[in-house]
Amino acid sequence: MAKTKATKIGIVVSDKMDKTIVVNVERQFKHPLYKKIVRKNKKFKAHDEKNECNIGDKVEIVESKPISKQKKWALKQIIERRK
Repeated sequence: MAKTKATKIGIVVSDKMDKTIVVNVERQFKHPLYKKIVRKNKKFKAHDEKNECNIGDKVEIVESKPISKQKKWALKQIIERRK
């Protein structure tokens, strides 16, 4: 039985590195005690083989084998280009 790979959707915040993008993923959840909606942000470094992403693009990244010390995600698709 094959395990499905995790995917996340976020916004590209940096594309300065060669073949690497930094994606900001925001998640929302309800606080268990105070019942308020809380936003949490986390940045992931993802592999972009063709250097096709730009800052502001909405992208989907997928879990992959470790590519470097901090890169464990890869670009799956560009959902929406920056306007």
